[in-house]
Parts: sequence; C-alpha cells; structure tokens
Amino acid sequence: MRELLARLLAPFRRRKSPKHLALGRWGEEQAAKALRREGLAILARNVRFGPREELDAVAYEKETETLVFVETRTRASEAFVRPIETVDQKKRAHVSRAAKSYLRRLRRKPKYFRFDVVEVVGTPDSPTPPTVRHVKNVWTLPRDARPDW
Repeated sequence: MRELLARLLAPFRRRKSPKHLALGRWGEEQAAKALRREGLAILARNVRFGPREELDAVAYEKETETLVFVETRTRASEAFVRPIETVDQKKRAHVSRAAKSYLRRLRRKPKYFRFDVVEVVGTPDSPTPPTVRHVKNVWTLPRDARPDW
C-alpha cells in the first residue's frame, strides 16, 4: 500500500536539482568560513539523524561556552523573500530534534546551546562576493522539550 501511494505521489513531489544542491553546498561552505572568521570552531557539518533531521553545522563559541546549532539558508537573490524567512516551524522542529539527538550523544554536556541561522545570498559564479549574515539565537526549545541534565 505504501509503495503504491509513493508511486502515485511521485510526480507531485518537489525534486531538488543538482544545481540547487550545489548552491546549497556552496552556501554551507560560505557559512562555515564566516563562522570561523567570527571565532567559532566548527565541530561538525551535515550531521544526520534521520531522513529529515539534519544539522548543517555544529559550532562552539569559546568565549560564552556555547554550543551553536547552525541552519544555513542560501538563495541566489532576495527578490522574493529573505532566506531566514524560509526557516518555518516545521524546519525548526526537525533541527531541534536533531540537536537533541546530538546533545544526548555527548559525553560532556555544554553549559549553553542555541540555534542560529546563517543567510547566504549570492551564487558561486557571481562577480561580487556573497552577502553572509549570521543571525544568533533565532529560536529556543520549549521548556518541556529541553534536555534534562
């Protein structure tokens, strides 16, 4: 039954083109460079815990002893919407679940953690450098969903 439903719905599913995926990978690289310039240490990239639960980057901010879960959003332009506006409630829930899975696996728990979004606007073949904006503490976990340590 599930296979039949998947075949029937397949033509209506949005497929990511190789060009779209390449733009995303490029944007994640630009975001990692920007985070390093700001003094954050990149601990991991593209950490998956399931089909939808992925962390684009996990960083550590030494000055504040904060573990930072980073969602990167890349767009060729801001003609229609700012990249951060595409991080909807559903995406936040997926990233939050992945972050909780990541935290559970740590031997040494961080003092603090937060969720940031890095916006990258541009393309790899553009003559001008991309615009990169790091927006800190975009959302928090609800009290009932916080880790208990």
